[in-house]
Amino acid sequence: MPKLWTATIDAHRAAVRDAALNAMGELVAEHGLVALTMSQIAEKAGIGRATLYKYFPDAQAVLAAWHERQVTAHLDQLTAAVDPAAPAVARLQAVLHTYAQIQHHSASHHGGELATPLHHSDHVDRARQRLHDFVEALITEAVHAGDVRDDVATDELATYCLHALTAAGNVTSQDGVHRLVAVILTGLTASCPSVSAS
Repeated sequence: MPKLWTATIDAHRAAVRDAALNAMGELVAEHGLVALTMSQIAEKAGIGRATLYKYFPDAQAVLAAWHERQVTAHLDQLTAAVDPAAPAVARLQAVLHTYAQIQHHSASHHGGELATPLHHSDHVDRARQRLHDFVEALITEAVHAGDVRDDVATDELATYCLHALTAAGNVTSQDGVHRLVAVILTGLTASCPSVSAS
């Protein structure tokens, strides 16, 4: 098969997939997860239902693919929040603030509906582990710099941070999100009084 033809087919597949996932995102934002159908997705995406079925067996598969794309985008957003030249504690603070904002935004747009069953899928488990490892690495650097407490294991501190930050999904204001992050940072630096949690 000629390379140009192959590239054209690949581009078409990518375009159909993106259109379907974008449509799913819009439908979830508009209606939640109640009885979404392939017909709704195809209509919103502007593609034929038969074409959609070539790429996805059902609406649940479209939803899972959309959610995986969201999770990947969130991880990219957290990585982008980090200034490599900043001290570890500042990078950690930036990641915690960004993650809190993601939690707050996701809850306000999806009402927590995605917690099950999507949050028990393989791609979410992999993403959760990547996130945990990322936060733990920042905590470890900050511990070595003397900016984060060293009396608790770093994996436990990472777990504490990530679980505590899910509360941002239930906070009603940006001020509340900032206060939550400040409390978490205070917990991380409790034995390091010279560190500011602001």
